[in-house]
Amino acid sequence: MTTTNSELDRDSIGRIDSTDQLTDVLAIPEHLRDALWKAESAQLSEWDSPAGLVVAGMGGSAIGGALARAALGDTASRPILAARAYGLPPWTTPDTTVLCSSYSGDTEETLACYEAAGALGATRVVATSGGKLAELARADGVPVIPVAGGLQPRAAVAYMTVAALEVAFRCGAGPRCASDIDVAAEHLEELVVEWGPEAPDESEAKNLARGIVGTVPVVYGAGLTTTIGYRWKTQLNENAKLPAFWHELPEADHNELVGWTGAAELARFSAIFLEDSDTHPRIADRVDLTENLIRSEASGGTFRVQTRGTTSFERVFSMVLLGDLVSVYLAALRGVDPGPVGLIDQLKERLAQR
Repeated sequence: MTTTNSELDRDSIGRIDSTDQLTDVLAIPEHLRDALWKAESAQLSEWDSPAGLVVAGMGGSAIGGALARAALGDTASRPILAARAYGLPPWTTPDTTVLCSSYSGDTEETLACYEAAGALGATRVVATSGGKLAELARADGVPVIPVAGGLQPRAAVAYMTVAALEVAFRCGAGPRCASDIDVAAEHLEELVVEWGPEAPDESEAKNLARGIVGTVPVVYGAGLTTTIGYRWKTQLNENAKLPAFWHELPEADHNELVGWTGAAELARFSAIFLEDSDTHPRIADRVDLTENLIRSEASGGTFRVQTRGTTSFERVFSMVLLGDLVSVYLAALRGVDPGPVGLIDQLKERLAQR
């Protein structure tokens, strides 16, 4: 039930935030630094993987690989792709590195990918906080990048992204990003002050949450922000307990654009456009035109958000931070606890019985 309480301060959120998801979001800058230290503590050697890197994972554990790829942009020298399934892509060869990423270490799809990579003879690395995956990796002599415990998997986004960046560097798929990570952490600390619960009520994060409360959000990304758009969608699902949807431009203009003509008769939809300073000029034109064309059907409003920062890593994580905060603020406005994910837990329990 949506609350009319306009307060989005720490105390108000704390009354419904049983697992303190807000603090985990605000800690992203420190998570980045700790993740870098943990990745370096794994003492990975360097090797050559001409076929590139596959990041095998699900949900919050998979997003790190996708965000790493977005942050690397044109500096990635080899393919960096995701495997969100019970197996690896058919083109995976022994010349591929497979990073098996599972926060709990017990994700059955990722465990299946770990076994498949071993059978194939591909180089394996694991990023996890423990569980069966850590046990198997240590028994097999596979390097383990440790991840801090006590978090919801979705709150470990910094750890999983840094792990993917470190493995990309070690296998020859991308450059070293340690200095960029440090710079981004400093930048994010400033944004935590600007957007956090102690910020004024008119801050961008609070305004956006209030703008989309009571609507079904549709998030649009392009280029650098495509994967971030997906992150926003999943955070709105899990933290705010809302259906939310995601698409990318320019593809959305070739299909979904027409669907907006029927939106107003079904529900209050809002549209959120995630923009970046380095976007293609024609994409910028499309954002302007698309927003104008759907505005009358988006009865919940249209919103435009810009990345912040200079480097691609700063810009990626600025928008990750903003989206995470918006999702927690929206949960508070709706009066729902952002922590529990009951239906996911039920699904896993039922799968275990089959």
